[in-house]
This record gives sequence, structure tokens and C-alpha cells, in this order.
Amino acid sequence: MRNTAKYGRGIFADRYIKKGELIEEALVIIIPKQEWKQMRKSVLLNYVFRWGKDKAIALGYGSLFNHSFTPNAKYITNIKNQTIDFYARQDIQKEEEILVNYNGDPSDQSPVWFDVF
Repeated sequence: MRNTAKYGRGIFADRYIKKGELIEEALVIIIPKQEWKQMRKSVLLNYVFRWGKDKAIALGYGSLFNHSFTPNAKYITNIKNQTIDFYARQDIQKEEEILVNYNGDPSDQSPVWFDVF
């Protein structure tokens, strides 16, 4: 993790990562829908993932990957294992920032809640 030119902190590859490789299997804290209503005005809004009807916070590096509409990684919510699994969508070079599309689908170009540079 280090600072980026665009979004503050970001996660960078510390080695070459091959397309399809599992980057991170992030355990989650599940936030029930009724509790999320109280928390959605907090800073956690920027770090939450959809988890069925509920929300989840990814631990480890999971909530620190930055957004891109042209991501080099993707994530899959693994309800059974209670993890969010991050995979390389393409080869990622050492020192390259690892980016995901916050909309979940790597090709989804829908606006997000902040300005994208």
C-alpha cells in the first residue's frame, strides 16, 4: 500500500501477478440491513460491498483497492466462505496499482458516488 496520484492510498502489486490468479481472499464483516441504515452516513460508505440484502466490509486489503472503469482485477462475493475474492483480469506487473470496478461488474460504466479522474 502506498499513496497514489489520484485517490490517496492504493494497493500495488509487490510481484508479477498472472491473469486469473487469486490476489486476495478477504474475510468480511457482515452488516445486517437494519444496522446499515444507521451506518450509511459514516465513512464506512466508502468501503462497503453489497452482500445480498445486507452489506459487508472486506478485511485485509479488500476494502482498499481503488476504483477504475478499466480495472485490471475483479472481485466475487463468496457467500459460502464469507469472503470477497479478488482475481487478476489481466497480467499485472510488479509496482502496478491493482484496480477494481466498484460497480461489481468490470464492464459496468454506471456512475459511482464520487468523481472519477
